[in-house]
Amino acid sequence: MVAIVFLICLAASTVGGICGIGGGVVIKPLLDAMGIMSVSTVSFLSGLTVLAMALISVYKNRKGSELDPGRSVPLGIGAAAGGVAGKQLFEAVKRAVANDSLVGAVQAVVLGLLVLGTLLYVRNKERIAAKDLKNPAAGVGIGLALGVFSSFLGIGGGPMNLAVLYYFFSMDTKKAAVNSILIILLSQTASLLVTLITGSVPAFDPMVLVAMVGAGAIGGFVSARLHKRLSAHATDVLFSGLLIVILGICVYNVIRLSA
Repeated sequence: MVAIVFLICLAASTVGGICGIGGGVVIKPLLDAMGIMSVSTVSFLSGLTVLAMALISVYKNRKGSELDPGRSVPLGIGAAAGGVAGKQLFEAVKRAVANDSLVGAVQAVVLGLLVLGTLLYVRNKERIAAKDLKNPAAGVGIGLALGVFSSFLGIGGGPMNLAVLYYFFSMDTKKAAVNSILIILLSQTASLLVTLITGSVPAFDPMVLVAMVGAGAIGGFVSARLHKRLSAHATDVLFSGLLIVILGICVYNVIRLSA
């Protein structure tokens, strides 16, 4: 089981790093579908995996011209604050519902709707006039919303980041991918700190933790190398295909967890 989880996290972190969605958006619903861990444990370990991937990826891309801290840091600050709020929202919903499967079903529904919206936007973005916001306060506000969703869903980032960077900041595919990873790094760091401070770390198998975090780190290294070699068109195709796969997994999870 550990080997399978490692391979899933490695593939997701590599592809997610290339596209800028982090990998958690694949890891979380896929491990939920496998039913091998509780929803809470999957959320926590998925977040750590994405954090490891983001840390390595940002380090490898730190000198690249695609990294735009002036835009992504305000978004990341907002996402960090939103990550704290989203974590609290997740814990509140979990306590109120007192049913891990039902919480997972809610997460799957919300994620599925966000993925569908992102897919429709990506397919039609050439016909939608993008904005070019330069106000840091606006970036913080937008990042706050991103952080709430990503932390509540336990995905550590996700396709919403790219859609926001496309539309509000007129970034192309490759630039959006690199800056999305920086946003994920900041928001996941905040989310982890809240989990540790509040003592809400769920039970987990240490071997699974090592496998997932190790896979995330390797995926971050590999994705940073591949990102520089792939064209913007290839990245777009990969991203769209990944969204369709994620949407299918979400539908399966809604049916399985709400049964």
